[in-house]
Amino acid sequence: MGGTNSLTLGINRSLYTGELPATGWHCHASPVLLLGLSGRFALRLPPTRIETCHSALIDSGIEHIFDPCGEQVALMYLEPDSLEARSLRFHFRANAGVIFDPAHRPGTRSTMDGYLQNFDMPSLLRFVCPQVPAIDPRVARSLLALRSLREGPLSQTRAASEVHLSASRFNHLFRAEMGVSFRSYRVWSQVRSAMVGLSTNTRLTDAALQGAFVDSSHFSRMFRQTFGMTPSSVLKPLKQVTLV
Repeated sequence: MGGTNSLTLGINRSLYTGELPATGWHCHASPVLLLGLSGRFALRLPPTRIETCHSALIDSGIEHIFDPCGEQVALMYLEPDSLEARSLRFHFRANAGVIFDPAHRPGTRSTMDGYLQNFDMPSLLRFVCPQVPAIDPRVARSLLALRSLREGPLSQTRAASEVHLSASRFNHLFRAEMGVSFRSYRVWSQVRSAMVGLSTNTRLTDAALQGAFVDSSHFSRMFRQTFGMTPSSVLKPLKQVTLV
């Protein structure tokens, strides 16, 4: 990877490595592990807290600013329904949603790169995560439809109907299982689908269509809301997009 901006997308996790500009305020619908590969980075939290560290775990829904400080960085996003993300909830609750310097600092970059490319969380983290049960099957079923985008973005009403729940009961269940609202995760899922499209076509307009956005302007607004950056500042410098 050394020095090359790359994006790797798996079924329930994503990895970006390379350089990034400082973000604006934003929050994800997915937990993220931030790693400084060549040095320390800065993290700003409301209202005025600023921390510098080599790594940080940030839970979904936590507003923050990420400043790589010119360093090479890695960002590993875990889908909220993954066992890894669900097993982190105990630690997030104990640390108000942000854990500073949770990762080991291996002696060589190649060791770190191997852990990252294999999404090897147990080897990356300094602590052990408890085993957790799988996600509720009704939410799992809605996620399949939500991520497919075959008929455009899935409405909350339809998602509730397909698992035989009222809209209010479904919304409560979804948030309890995923840690974020249905609407927030739907936008996240669309942005992620748009990035999958970059593996075959680098035009942002086509990526927006892949994510079922109305147009490229809509995609840009939602991308900035999700990551605190414009899509062109992140996606155009990419040298490699890999699906695993």
